[in-house]
Amino acid sequence: MKQEKMTRFISTENAAKKWYVVDAKDQVLGRLAARIARVIRGKEKAIFTPNADTGDFVVVVNADQVKMTGKRELQKTYFHYSGYPGGAKIRSFEELVQKDPEFVIQHAVKGMLPKNRLGKKLIKKLKVYAGEKHPHEAQKPETLSL
Repeated sequence: MKQEKMTRFISTENAAKKWYVVDAKDQVLGRLAARIARVIRGKEKAIFTPNADTGDFVVVVNADQVKMTGKRELQKTYFHYSGYPGGAKIRSFEELVQKDPEFVIQHAVKGMLPKNRLGKKLIKKLKVYAGEKHPHEAQKPETLSL
């Protein structure tokens, strides 16, 4: 009798988790977010399983120095509606980079992750900091070049 090979599905507990540091200085936002989303999701690994969290942690530093190409820096807007009359808030990219640079990268990466329970779990593996310093030195993060 011939034995068939079975596809191995890796559970979240069995997947080895690594930590990476990404420097966002002078990086294009969309390209940076796409690469980060792939690492967080685990698509770079041979053990990728679509329904499990097999990805790694990513620490982004210098979030306040991220760029956009062309006129996009002037034209990009972020829309939020509270649900109340007159509750629409529209903020520009320039304004948000000055006020809350971490949000810009988190928003871009979150949009590239699954829109379900797994996506909510995966976005917690992204740590974004405006400056050069971060409190994750104990995890011994590796530098991820883009």
